Amino acid sequence: MAQPDRGEAVIVYDDPDEGTVERTVDNARVAYFQDHWLVKLDEDETGNDIVRRIPLQRVHYVERSVEEFEDEVKTLRNQVESFAKNVQSTLLGGDDETDRDEPHRIDVESGSDDDS
Repeated sequence: MAQPDRGEAVIVYDDPDEGTVERTVDNARVAYFQDHWLVKLDEDETGNDIVRRIPLQRVHYVERSVEEFEDEVKTLRNQVESFAKNVQSTLLGGDDETDRDEPHRIDVESGSDDDS
């Protein structure tokens, strides 16, 4: 079965040795994660991906061709929702929806009033 055409991406970034670099890759070979653009360059002899991590501050732009922009936005939305759920779970504890329906009370001991 033939793979669907996922389009291409052009990433333009500053490289300390090469200056401004423009690289065209398949969309499946570029991703954004933890304030870095990740670009799959190749594979080593054992089949492991060789990936270049490019800090956000060094990237001028990333231009992607996508068949359906809505699919791209939906993917981004799913990533944001997943991240938000992880943060909420970490801060509030538990994954049970009913836990979030009730307010969480935090007991705070009152200290001395230094203004008096």
